[in-house]
Amino acid sequence: MRIGSIVVLVWLVVGAVAAGQRGYYTSPPESCNHVATTAVTIVSGVLNYVGLNPRIDCEAPEPSK
Repeated sequence: MRIGSIVVLVWLVVGAVAAGQRGYYTSPPESCNHVATTAVTIVSGVLNYVGLNPRIDCEAPEPSK
């Protein structure tokens, strides 16, 4: 159980470092796309360094009038 937790923690830290290297933390999130892409980059972890470059397109719901 401990080894699995350590592996998951390291995986997420590596993903956070990859997101930082791509400049996702330099400015406040502008849209849903920015937030979602940052989150997927962190979750994909080590896979960022083998060529995975996740991008997410989403649309936030508009308030009703």
